[in-house]
Amino acid sequence: MKILAIHNFHRKGSASGDDQVYKSETALLEAHGHTVVRYTASNDEFDNAGAVGKALSTFGMLWSFKHYKAIRKLIKQEKPDVVHVHTFFPLLSPSILYAAKRSGVPVVATLHDTRFVCPCSTSLRGTQLCNKCGDGRYFRMCRYGCFKGSRAQSFIVAGIFKYHRIRKSFYKQIDKYICLNDNQIRLLKKIGFDGSKIVKKYNFVPDAEASSKAMKNDDLPKRYAVFYGRIGEEKGVRILMKIWDKPQMKDIPLVVMGGGPLEDEFCAWAEKKENVYFLGYTQHDTCLSIVKGGEFVVFPSIWYEGCSMVEIEAESLGKALIATDLGFSAEAVQNGVNGYKVPLNDVDGFTETIADLWKDPQKCKKLGENARADYESKYLPEDNYSRLIGIYERVIRKAGGKKK
Repeated sequence: MKILAIHNFHRKGSASGDDQVYKSETALLEAHGHTVVRYTASNDEFDNAGAVGKALSTFGMLWSFKHYKAIRKLIKQEKPDVVHVHTFFPLLSPSILYAAKRSGVPVVATLHDTRFVCPCSTSLRGTQLCNKCGDGRYFRMCRYGCFKGSRAQSFIVAGIFKYHRIRKSFYKQIDKYICLNDNQIRLLKKIGFDGSKIVKKYNFVPDAEASSKAMKNDDLPKRYAVFYGRIGEEKGVRILMKIWDKPQMKDIPLVVMGGGPLEDEFCAWAEKKENVYFLGYTQHDTCLSIVKGGEFVVFPSIWYEGCSMVEIEAESLGKALIATDLGFSAEAVQNGVNGYKVPLNDVDGFTETIADLWKDPQKCKKLGENARADYESKYLPEDNYSRLIGIYERVIRKAGGKKK
């Protein structure tokens, strides 16, 4: 099978989950003998462009003639069986969907976030969950500066999504939506997406347990809890700080790894805490070894995680999760089995749950074993491959039937 895989990468150095999924999924397909034709753009292209280039790129976010023509040409040359789109915003634009459909090739799209409901992709207004723009009245974004805190940028993004809402681009130009959790499916159906075109497929990560060993680090305590990933608002970093500000947490060491927009603020806070070890960006293999040496992973995210790579990676390492009862975590974590769920923004709930589990090392171990079993039952590469190929085969058959 030949697959044209399309993706708009985030900026260089970003540890974004959709970038990681795109790389691992295309590599998995090739490992099974399929031909993968990659077509990508990177947000670095916008950053490095001059004033004229940025103006053209901004217009192209509505409809990129450049990428539309390139996809039409590539499909004519390569004749793929299916087009798989991961992220198209901002540079590729929805024009690539039209290019594929007008070329007669079925289109599969993985929805890594809630962008079809919320043009900002986060379903957050500030730090509060918000899905109001699912009704298509996107210009309310301007009042709140939802997109990067800017009313001007919010106006541009609202206009782009209003145009494509009117054209029903996201409803008509995609043959199959791959959602990552049940919450995504509910949100899409609520705003009129065809449920028969939606399928759920989790992400996967390679078996970290097989290649990682717990790292002995003399600079770290013998026992510790772990937070790792993007140091950003949406990941609940400020919630994490509030948790470890509680007096009950003074004897529970926390190891934090990652980088992001709140890194400086978090670093300044951590320096005042004797029991918080902030390691900043940590090379991946080293990071996994440190996670493996921890007791459990804390994940106080405040937005709808699609299928968190951190969470399934932690499970692959045999580590329990204490996570927000929201999005993917709501179905991935079973209380008292592979971890615990805590209501959104419930600092006291997180504090009590962490403190109670910390006191019971045997419970930590048992939950970790169950987490590993959960990984093996849901997130192995081979199972994911079978699921993905099944999706491709069904849309190809359906497209073939239509042509006849």
